[in-house]
Amino acid sequence: MSNFRLKVFHSVAVHLNFTKAAEELYISQPAVTKNIKELETELDAKLFDRLSNNVALTEAGRIVFDYAEHVLELDKKLAFDLSTLKQKYAGQLKLGASTTIGQYILPSILAKFHERHTDIALMLLNDNTEKIERALLRNEIDLGIVEGSSKNNQIKYIPFIKDEIVAIAHTSQPLSEQDEISLSELKSLPLVLREAGSGSLEVILKKLKEQGIRLQDLHILMHLGSTEGIKTYLANSNCLGLISINAVSKEIANGKFKVIDIKDFEIERMFYFIHTHGKLSGLAEMFMRFIQQAHN
Repeated sequence: MSNFRLKVFHSVAVHLNFTKAAEELYISQPAVTKNIKELETELDAKLFDRLSNNVALTEAGRIVFDYAEHVLELDKKLAFDLSTLKQKYAGQLKLGASTTIGQYILPSILAKFHERHTDIALMLLNDNTEKIERALLRNEIDLGIVEGSSKNNQIKYIPFIKDEIVAIAHTSQPLSEQDEISLSELKSLPLVLREAGSGSLEVILKKLKEQGIRLQDLHILMHLGSTEGIKTYLANSNCLGLISINAVSKEIANGKFKVIDIKDFEIERMFYFIHTHGKLSGLAEMFMRFIQQAHN
């Protein structure tokens, strides 16, 4: 059903930014402004306070936002239920994935999903776990897949697959000559790790804490915002990186990187589907089933 003005309003209300709403909806900023003005005229209510560089919901805007959330969710359900009758699914599904999952696990699955369901428009937000959880709580995505073990009581976590974080060195560097190191040696060796807020760093610190090792006990050269950045750094520096085995399996197979075992120490973790409490939308539930079957 056509609720385009409501969609425009909802996007501006979520982002509190006309430009970001225009980018999300693939329309011009003047078109966003026009739709908001028309909705305000139709409802005879001011929905936003426009301050210098900021936008804020008015009291009427907050009421309309709650209404828009329900209406747009019903629109999704209607589209899904009608598609189910025809055995042909359609609509838009907004996904969020933390960095490792979005780069190394999801792309091939998304390609297969799109091949089977060409009428479903997929959107993927790829960022660290903290930001994906935040996007979920702001209703910017329908379903997330994250790494890490943080548990927000506003979010439901459903186990997906297991992963392991391993110590690696580039085979062009002297450290790659070692096969195994102790935890004590790990503390003295130069390390490159992911940034604060990443699921990988969270899990690493939790496992080290269990062994009485703190972040300040490590010799950290740098924190980088992507796994690819860590791999490039390692290719040019004699140091270790701690990253997901899923992110480096191809390079290990072709001899570019080597796993250095840490004696009597493993960093295993679970990847999780996340959604807010309550029933998932039909498309999100279908996608979750699809991806679970793909990994069985």
